[in-house]
Amino acid sequence: MSETPMSPDAAPADLQREALRLDADDKLADRRDAFVLDDSPETVYLDGNSLGALPRAVPDRLAHVVAHEWGSMRIRSWTESGWWEAPERIGDRIAPLVGAAPGQVVVGDSTSVNVFKAVVGAVRMAGEERDEVLVDATTFPTDGYLAASAARLTGRALRPVTPAEMPAAVGPRTAAVLVNHVDYRTGELHDLAGITAAAHAAGAYLIADLCHSAGALPVELDARGVDFAVGCTYKYLNGGPGSPAFLYLRREHQAAFDSPLPGWHSHRDPFGMTADYAPARDVRAGRVGTPDLLSMLALEAALEVWDGVDVGAVRAKSLALTDFFLHCVERYTPPGRLQCVTPLDHHRRGSQVSLYCEDAEPVMAELISRGIVGDHRRPGVLRFGFTPLYTSFTDVERAARVLGEVVG
Repeated sequence: MSETPMSPDAAPADLQREALRLDADDKLADRRDAFVLDDSPETVYLDGNSLGALPRAVPDRLAHVVAHEWGSMRIRSWTESGWWEAPERIGDRIAPLVGAAPGQVVVGDSTSVNVFKAVVGAVRMAGEERDEVLVDATTFPTDGYLAASAARLTGRALRPVTPAEMPAAVGPRTAAVLVNHVDYRTGELHDLAGITAAAHAAGAYLIADLCHSAGALPVELDARGVDFAVGCTYKYLNGGPGSPAFLYLRREHQAAFDSPLPGWHSHRDPFGMTADYAPARDVRAGRVGTPDLLSMLALEAALEVWDGVDVGAVRAKSLALTDFFLHCVERYTPPGRLQCVTPLDHHRRGSQVSLYCEDAEPVMAELISRGIVGDHRRPGVLRFGFTPLYTSFTDVERAARVLGEVVG
């Protein structure tokens, strides 16, 4: 099940010693102290692919925002505290984490709203002769719902196809392609570069959902030619529950982007208060209305944990963590009891491991009761997310050992 070069005869004590050795060599180990984690070594948090842990910088920053910027300065904070520019400023903090140059990422709204904006905007740019939208058939349900709604709104047909089928499926009728970079159920990493190239060869636009890759692995939006991208910030970016999402608008498309949700914040002259809408010709075109400033500024503080971090190092540790977990699971669980549904090939694996387990729901409930926090997806999938900034190899070994006790 694993690619880790360890002896198949390794006893639990050997695995524990190996975990300690790997932790001692971990170049990102110091980042763990930047997060609020459980004091008990018995608790292991492997659900950062659903909600990231709290960075320690956030509570004090929020307290200052509430007491001073809102409490004392009030309306002046829009200009004097930089509230108005926050969506673009924080977007530029996220940009290097997704391989984008400054001025192409804006923060605000939810992932769902940004998916809708991106799909409709792409279809409108594609022209009337292109009458279909391709959507990832394995996508998170909301993306499918929104793609269907966008297709109805624009008079296009929706065609679900798997990511593997997309390069062959895209054609002269295709306006836009919406694909997940990483599958939320299985953790499979899709060929974003290849799908983007195929879309462009057919004259279509590519929209990438980065919810399960931003902050976990290199994305390289600019280098791969991706047209539009969306992503949440509460998973691997640790922005907090309900933290605002981000929208990537490739620079060459910004002037032509026709948002289906025009709001005064995306107006070229927002304080002109004119009856006619004139969209901004830069990344501000992705804005709509007044953002949730408390969540947005909490996200800004959370992103400080990334200062000085190389995304390549994050990816290397992610693969090492998942390799080690798979090896430990193989050692600790009865043969045939679990089946790995996450690809073993590094080029096809995100930062989670999904295991098929017929009784996944009660198994996960028991794991959580013993301090091993993951989650499950129906039918029969145990999901474990690995956040390299705070997950240790000791965490991984303990999680696999307790899993073995539960399913043994």
